[in-house]
Amino acid sequence: MRKYLPQYLAISPFFLLFGVFGLFPMVFLGYLAFHSWDGIGEMRFVGLDQFKFLVTDDIFWLSLVNTLEIWVMSTVPTLFLGLVIAYVLHSSVRFTTFYRIAYFVPSVTSLVAVAIVFGSIFSSHFGLLNAVLEWLGAGEIPWLTSEWGIKVAISALIVWQWTGYNAIIYLAGLQAISAEVLDAATVDGASRWQTLWRIVIPMMKPVILFTVIASTIGGLQTFTEAQILVGEEGGPGQSGLTMVLYLYQQAFKHNDFGYGATIGIGLFVVILLFSIINWRLVQRGERS
Repeated sequence: MRKYLPQYLAISPFFLLFGVFGLFPMVFLGYLAFHSWDGIGEMRFVGLDQFKFLVTDDIFWLSLVNTLEIWVMSTVPTLFLGLVIAYVLHSSVRFTTFYRIAYFVPSVTSLVAVAIVFGSIFSSHFGLLNAVLEWLGAGEIPWLTSEWGIKVAISALIVWQWTGYNAIIYLAGLQAISAEVLDAATVDGASRWQTLWRIVIPMMKPVILFTVIASTIGGLQTFTEAQILVGEEGGPGQSGLTMVLYLYQQAFKHNDFGYGATIGIGLFVVILLFSIINWRLVQRGERS
């Protein structure tokens, strides 16, 4: 122990920070889910009552459906566009470094600031997008006051923010593919799109699996986008009420921390389930 004490001390900050800000909150979340607590008074043990209520909570199921719809509307375009952009950047394109930086900038930009900008763009009456539609002769669309308009606005913000990030990940995977394989496909007469779909994508299955699971985890945790664009109540008809926003609403607005923790566990189960499904689908495609 004394011999390796300096090494243990060198890595100890990570474990201390993880224990305080990672492990303890997770353990306390599980403990809190079995108690009713307003954040100040004494905790009251309620057993599985909050889990029973969660299963019958119509608003929770509404938030789950909203989250899944936004997740599909944002994740599919994000992954597809990211792959296409990466493939184009990997080809002989001038100013490649500039484009790499430009596509990655949205993922490190302040999400709150960008959400405010998107709120102005998608504003129902004075938004830039509706001004363009009117100029083209189309009517106004109530983006932030209709069910699907809200989902489209939130999804567009997510696509704008994370497409570049996925493109950089895919680009790293493309650069790991031997140039001889791509040259051989060109010699055999394969077009760029045939090379992409029949050679590049099958060889990038591990990278695609990573981006799919990471996008699943991030997409099902959508919060800031919805909160800034439509408010804490989820907008008209609660169309923008996601699971994390519902968790925030119950815990920090209604001071029901116990039920908020229960929603958190429900969110964890949903993320775990969809991550396993994505893993199975990609692995099955890899075996076939």
